[in-house]
Amino acid sequence: MGFQKHTLNSVSAPLSAKLGISAGDPYVIGLVFLGLAFCAAIAALSHQHERAFSASVIYLGLGLLAGVGIHVIGGERLDPIDDAEFIGRVAELALLVAVFTAGLKIERRLGFSQWRSVVVLILVVMPATIALVTLFGTVVMGLSFGAALILGAVLAATDPVLAGDVGIGPPGGQLEEPEEPRFAVTAEAGLNDGLATPFVLLGFLVAAGAAGGSFVDWALTEVLYSIPLGVAVGALGGYGLAALVVPLRKRDFLDEQFDGFVSIAAPLLLYGVAESIGALGLVAGFVGGLAFRRYEFGHEYNRRVHDGAEVVEKLLELAVILLLGSTITLSVLDDPGVGGWLLAPVLLLVIRPLLVFASFAGQKRMDMRGRSFLSWFGVRGVASVYFVTLLVQENVLSSGEERTVVWSALACVAVSILVHGVTGSPVTRRLEREA
Repeated sequence: MGFQKHTLNSVSAPLSAKLGISAGDPYVIGLVFLGLAFCAAIAALSHQHERAFSASVIYLGLGLLAGVGIHVIGGERLDPIDDAEFIGRVAELALLVAVFTAGLKIERRLGFSQWRSVVVLILVVMPATIALVTLFGTVVMGLSFGAALILGAVLAATDPVLAGDVGIGPPGGQLEEPEEPRFAVTAEAGLNDGLATPFVLLGFLVAAGAAGGSFVDWALTEVLYSIPLGVAVGALGGYGLAALVVPLRKRDFLDEQFDGFVSIAAPLLLYGVAESIGALGLVAGFVGGLAFRRYEFGHEYNRRVHDGAEVVEKLLELAVILLLGSTITLSVLDDPGVGGWLLAPVLLLVIRPLLVFASFAGQKRMDMRGRSFLSWFGVRGVASVYFVTLLVQENVLSSGEERTVVWSALACVAVSILVHGVTGSPVTRRLEREA
């Protein structure tokens, strides 16, 4: 009898706490806001090409409002340093789907002459961007060389999620060969997320004070091993998946309504396999999308796979930018310092244009109009968010330098979302009219 009484009391206590009218539950309010955010996202995406700004600007604004709301109701705000692992996982998922989608869009033949602009962006502009941001970080921001190098590597990668607003369209979406600048923006953003990873890791080594032998190991493992193997996994895996799925789809073994699910399964498989053997998963994801499209150029099936990937990509983009916006408070605005806030305009208005115009001087396929487009749309976004969460988890910097690097990078991302989000649609429409 005593046992039954104890059990009754233990059950009745939480039940009694739930009786009566309860208002202001932070979790329930959070669900309401999330529902409103999805409604706003649907509205933002419905006629995106007809507006003068992209949906990402709305997402950032919603994130800022969410941060205010969390403060008002006394909720616990996510922090890019304290909650780096969670935010990093969300950003990682967004990236791996986005790079696969970018590869799936590209129909251009493989060859140096066809991809010359992308080669220049990857082999010249990206390393030079790292070098100049590192110089700015040490001279203007007063960072140690290791911290400045990490900041440069974090901001070297342009973003395939946000660059989708100004890049080439989906399979079958264009009747003619896409404009060179739009192709270059898409391919650069798909490739340089993965290829920036070794430089981020190099920054970790420098910051940790590694010995000379560690840099040899870095060159052997992170460059000579990881990059080619990532390309191989992506090429073989992407083509192999298409060779398996496309015939099954044509023979009605796979239902048409689930074509979009391939866009989730393929990048997860490619990324997981590549990372499990030490290859660069983001490189494998982009090359996998490229190889998947190479198996069959028919637009109908690839369009459905692409559309499925784009839905997931936009959902994850919403999540990442909402999280980013919600972490911003008045107190963190001081963390980048004057130099950190100056970095955003210097990177977007000086470093990127200077390097693009210098690197493409004299190239016939990239005229002045194309160079202007390419120099402006070096979009920073989800990739930089992902890399700063890796920095926090590695714990190689002092707390002061870590906060400066993290919030300087996030300030650049926020500024990029705003300025590129506002100018993306008008500039792209003008490029199309003048083509």
